[in-house]
Amino acid sequence: MTTQKSGKFFFGSIVTFLIVALVIKVILVNVQDVSKNVVAPESMTEEAIQERIKPVAEVYVGEAPVVEVAAAEETAADSSSVGEKIVSQVCAMCHASGMMNSPKLGSASDWAPRIEKGVDTLYANAINGLNMMPARGGRPDLSDDDVKAAVDHMLELAK
Repeated sequence: MTTQKSGKFFFGSIVTFLIVALVIKVILVNVQDVSKNVVAPESMTEEAIQERIKPVAEVYVGEAPVVEVAAAEETAADSSSVGEKIVSQVCAMCHASGMMNSPKLGSASDWAPRIEKGVDTLYANAINGLNMMPARGGRPDLSDDDVKAAVDHMLELAK
């Protein structure tokens, strides 16, 4: 009787060994297949890295930029005309209709509670964004002075 049990144990051990060997072989074959498909690393120069990690796109909320205002033109131009251009190109999309509870252009009652907080607070909110309004009205290319000129123009309209 002992011989039958040791025979079954021996046979079971061989079957277990073959199964383990087969699993190891399958794993090794898969690892080799993966290593065949490895792509050579790309260049690690600073320029190549910057090219790979640059943003795919830029997001503008509102109209696409029509004309970039050059620094020389900006200083020569009247700040109210710069503000007027920015309001008409960027801000008016939401502020003309009062979209998402934004204060409407020309509505003194909508602007009054905001004016009470101070012009510096209005500037900071326009530059950094507030609630649903994105920073700089969704135009990251606008300078702080451009945003302030737009706020000043909207405040003039509210008077």
